[in-house]
Amino acid sequence: MLRAVVLLSGGLDSATVAAIAKSEGYELFALTIDYGQRHRIEIEAAKRVAGHLGATKHVILPIDFRLFGSDCSLIGDTEVPKGVPVDQIGQSIPNTYVPARNTVFLALALALAESVGAEKIYIGISNVDFSGYPDCRPEFLSAFKTLANLATKAGMEGSAFSIEAPLISLTKKETILRGLELGVDYSLTFSCYDPTSEGKGCGQCESCQLRQRAFSEAGIPDERRE
Repeated sequence: MLRAVVLLSGGLDSATVAAIAKSEGYELFALTIDYGQRHRIEIEAAKRVAGHLGATKHVILPIDFRLFGSDCSLIGDTEVPKGVPVDQIGQSIPNTYVPARNTVFLALALALAESVGAEKIYIGISNVDFSGYPDCRPEFLSAFKTLANLATKAGMEGSAFSIEAPLISLTKKETILRGLELGVDYSLTFSCYDPTSEGKGCGQCESCQLRQRAFSEAGIPDERRE
């Protein structure tokens, strides 16, 4: 069976991407990064999703982005933006942007892919419903694919890597509908930048708002565990 590495955060996007990879006949090797994020409750969700989808291996890799001294609200003491009008999300880069995060994550996924003989790396990013992050653009993915095949032994020997972002042009509503077609259990997922001390979604951050809007537009109740 062909193998694929899936970057699995525990949110609805990465769960959908993992299901897509499985539906395309790939054996799943899930990679979750514990980077010191304040919403690390998502890691537990990632474990649930990996188990539900039958991942062959689930690597949870600690790498502390807080050591970089960033003022990013996801890894520092800066407050997470709340109550931003949904139609304004994505118009500027918010302080939830983590410096070079997807570049680092994909590099780690590339190392895992080469070590297990996987030919594809799946990442759940979108250029439609996103928060203005520069590392969620098609240009970025194209550039990283070139890097992946230049910088690895496998690439040099002709085993080309492919970076797959099947949600890149989908809205979150469309993502949810696609996932439901594949049997994704969204109650296992969690999406919030600033969970409460009880482990519940704050309901006001950009991640919560985008999720709420998507389920509302899809006409489906959000039954995530809280």
